Amino acid sequence: MKVYIDYNATTPLNEAVKTAMIDDFAFYGNASSIHTTGRLARARIEDARSKVAALVGAKQREIIFTSGGSESNNTVFQTMRILVERGATEGKPSVRNEIVTTAIEHPCVLNSANFLRELGFTVTFLPVDKYGVIKIDALKAALNDKTLLVSVMAANNEIGTIQDIKEITALAKSAGAFVHTDAVQAVGKIPVNVEEWGVDYLTMSAHKIYGPKGVGALYVRGRSGIAAAPLFPLIHGGHQEDGLRAGTYNNLGVFGFGKAAEIAKQRLAEYKETIFPLREHLREGLVKRMPNITVNGHPTDVIPNTLNVSFPGAEGESILLAMDLAGIDASTGSACASGSLAPSHVIMAMGVESEAAHGSIRFSLGWGITREAIDYIIDTLPPIIERLRSMSTLT
Repeated sequence: MKVYIDYNATTPLNEAVKTAMIDDFAFYGNASSIHTTGRLARARIEDARSKVAALVGAKQREIIFTSGGSESNNTVFQTMRILVERGATEGKPSVRNEIVTTAIEHPCVLNSANFLRELGFTVTFLPVDKYGVIKIDALKAALNDKTLLVSVMAANNEIGTIQDIKEITALAKSAGAFVHTDAVQAVGKIPVNVEEWGVDYLTMSAHKIYGPKGVGALYVRGRSGIAAAPLFPLIHGGHQEDGLRAGTYNNLGVFGFGKAAEIAKQRLAEYKETIFPLREHLREGLVKRMPNITVNGHPTDVIPNTLNVSFPGAEGESILLAMDLAGIDASTGSACASGSLAPSHVIMAMGVESEAAHGSIRFSLGWGITREAIDYIIDTLPPIIERLRSMSTLT
């Protein structure tokens, strides 16, 4: 039996999205051209923009298309760098040069923050509790009149824990800081509304919601007027995206993103109703069948599809290889951190011992997963863990 249970890494292209993209091959024009062929493509781009905006409660013009989550996140952090540099160039050194983020962010945020630290920014990495929830007292202590940006992911990609972005934003705003949230794993799985959350920037990616790879979006509050959040382009060139993201439009990618966003919005309630019971069936089955395992993440404030389990006495890489031979595709954590022999930085930040962290597996469910597939995992994994524990030098 073949089971794919790594939907947080990527999702298969939805059949309706695929069909729509095939139909849209006819709109091949350069969306920046003013002739009829170009205008037809541009109209489709804007239709997709409206659908992506609707998914997160934004205005259409507040959505900027990018190549994905990493580019969107990097654009926000580089904007903060430019804000400070321009202030200094104009003879008005910015008093705000401090970044606050968390110890469990995606590598593209952690590395962006560390890059700014190398340039002289002060960066605070907030600790989390045993469930992966940031410690609000630590956030309050970190905020001051020098805080420029607070960046906290909405839902963690490895353990699924959901943060209270609305509360975090309120605290950050009281200190006068900008707020960014990486919502790549939250969008399409839980309700996301930028107006309710009050954030300045929000990141999303098409291939996490059954759309194509290589396309994402960045929500930027306002985009005009005194209340608009600042943004400087990461990629310079032409006038695309109002000069904020140069480069010829990825027509098919954007069209597919729009269709995927439309479907995700329509099926949001159904997603939880369908996926969460399967996630719980897997959790209960593994806990019942195997002693000495730990479920990582918050017990209730978690996205419906994510289950992270530690198997002490067995190494994560060995577990994955054994599951792969049995036809089960899972992961140890972020796909962007694969290849590293170090234990998950997310699991370690929660205070989990190194041995257990090394033996942590992420099961992320999605559309297409069945109860039969879950039962296969429940039946197949216990003997794998028993065998690996008997061979392991960790025990």
